[in-house]
Amino acid sequence: MSEPAASPEATTEPEPPTRIKGPVFYGAATGVVAIALWAVVSPAAAGDTIGTLVGWTSEWFGWFYILFATAVLVFVLFLGVSRYGTTKLGPEHSTPEYSTFAWAAMLFAAGIGTDLMFFAVAEPVTQYLAPPVGEGETVAAAREATVWTLFHYGITGWGMYALMGMALAYAAYRRNLPLAIRSALYPVFGKRIHGALGHGVDLAAILGTIFGVATSLGIGVVQLNFGLSVLFGIPEGRAAQIGLIVLAVGAATVSAVSGIDRGIKRLSQLNVLLAIGLALFVLVAGRTTFLLDALVLNIGDFVSTFPSLTMQTFAFDRPVEWLNGWTLFFWAWWTAWAAFVGLFLARISRGRTIRQFVAGTMLIPFSYIVMWISIFGNSAIDRVRSGDAAFGQLAANTPEQGFYTLLMDYPAFPFIGAVATFIGLLFYVTSADSGALVMANLSSHLARPKDDAGPGLRIFWAVATGLLTAAMLVVGGVPALQNATIIMGLPFAFVMVLVMVGLHRALRLESLLGPGRLQALPGLSNRVLGAPAAGRRPSGRRVRRGRAMAFAGENSAEEYLEEVAVPALREVAGELRGQGIGAQVRRSDGAPDESSVELTADLGGEHPFHYRLRLRALPVLGHGSRARAHGDTYPRLQVQVGEGALSHDVLGYTHSQLIDDVLHQYGRHLELLGLQESIPASRRPSAERRTRD
Repeated sequence: MSEPAASPEATTEPEPPTRIKGPVFYGAATGVVAIALWAVVSPAAAGDTIGTLVGWTSEWFGWFYILFATAVLVFVLFLGVSRYGTTKLGPEHSTPEYSTFAWAAMLFAAGIGTDLMFFAVAEPVTQYLAPPVGEGETVAAAREATVWTLFHYGITGWGMYALMGMALAYAAYRRNLPLAIRSALYPVFGKRIHGALGHGVDLAAILGTIFGVATSLGIGVVQLNFGLSVLFGIPEGRAAQIGLIVLAVGAATVSAVSGIDRGIKRLSQLNVLLAIGLALFVLVAGRTTFLLDALVLNIGDFVSTFPSLTMQTFAFDRPVEWLNGWTLFFWAWWTAWAAFVGLFLARISRGRTIRQFVAGTMLIPFSYIVMWISIFGNSAIDRVRSGDAAFGQLAANTPEQGFYTLLMDYPAFPFIGAVATFIGLLFYVTSADSGALVMANLSSHLARPKDDAGPGLRIFWAVATGLLTAAMLVVGGVPALQNATIIMGLPFAFVMVLVMVGLHRALRLESLLGPGRLQALPGLSNRVLGAPAAGRRPSGRRVRRGRAMAFAGENSAEEYLEEVAVPALREVAGELRGQGIGAQVRRSDGAPDESSVELTADLGGEHPFHYRLRLRALPVLGHGSRARAHGDTYPRLQVQVGEGALSHDVLGYTHSQLIDDVLHQYGRHLELLGLQESIPASRRPSAERRTRD
């Protein structure tokens, strides 16, 4: 996003309109259309090329995928339990926009699709019959089968989502950067993210996202096609699958255009309730005690074996086909989805702390995944171990048929099968509409992080996702989509390594700029800027007396903002510009907690100086904690430096006292960034000011 031009005057400007980010949109759109056409025109050549590339990726970068996935998880958990965990993903005074239930429903529905229904039966049965090591169809294989599925669908992948969500929310809501993948790299590359480097990062994110979503949707339509065949006699085949893609993309388009509050949130909540209801039905109607015993056993096995599983590269006896089809595919798949789900999670998580965010993304979706996989996976394994070998072969060789075939053993299958089909379609829609929204935002210049791209762009990406899904199904069905995901996820994995570096660097710097460190540097502006002692903050008694006499009401406080605060900040900005430092003052009007004026100084580095005054209305309490009869609020004009906490009240400061307070905070900023030596004294604002009392 281009920086607004500096202006000597305080301004109240309308936000710039949303517009297409040309290099990103046209580059990604061209790439998607070209790949889709290539797949349709020459499916054999496309299949051979994808097979060659996935073999090369597995051989040379298999170890990297495994090490990378583990490192991301460790990093995210470290942030959650460390001192950085109290950092808010937004200004200190911000509060969560959505309730915990709505937030939890959206975060897991965005990251879980119809593929969970697909693999919850297919993978445990496959791992039981043909494990990567050891003998199949044994008790040990049965225990390991569900654990492998939990591992591939577990906290490792959600660690990738959490990393991107934290980094993007921090950059957008705490550092006022665009809500785009490139913003997470600002601490590493600085302003270069606004050029070709940033365009390349966002373009790679879109390409990885659309392949990740297309893989999930391809799996979904193949499975739903079988379900519709069983329930309504619709024949299986490409025609029916393409018809399902058209239908689902249409529904996703309607949901995406309606926005998060009216579309995605409501569908997510409905989806959660229906999916939990279906799992509980299978639990109650099946072997309940066995399934509960197996659930506890699975959790214990998962916890005890996770350290060895997460670093398992099979160096001495490498099952190449198994590794490509399972662990490497899943890590690449999670990576490809990380940009889209992370950005969506950032969009809905403003106001939560890093610790809350990590706990939510690690525990809420995984709790559901453990419940779902344990119930359906163990039910499927129990059916095979009870003597139904035909079901085992069907679930392993035609996995799209496993879920519905398992449900046929339960009462009221037509009704339960219809509910499962509806849930699958909702999974499809909530993934597709979230993906369309995120890809549209990535390919747009947005005025503010909470803004979304226009409906036309969302419709385009919903249609493009459907087109790519259909094209890859023509090439080779689900395996072709899986192989393409392994390839397309690799570049973004390297981007995520840089995201970890950047997020840690930003959080570490903020900890140095925290309130405790600032209080340890008294009188800094006097040493750095030569501010006179007379320019220090006035005494509390003087300020309170002046505020009580002149600024007792909100209207008077607004007058103070216009007549004292804005001219004072404008004067500082003018001198900064005179010394070659880009500075501007912006005025915004709104509710008491939104009316503000802000001075921004661009120091030519990664950390500009922000001095913001926020007008707030707080309750006035009389004796006995009762509100005063003549008014229940009083105004405060509080200082906020950067995105830190709201601090002291300056309402009642004189013009010169307010200027000295700005210089005081500016000096602290320079000292803590180590810039006081790099910025010549001739470019620093002078403390000799005109006094206007």
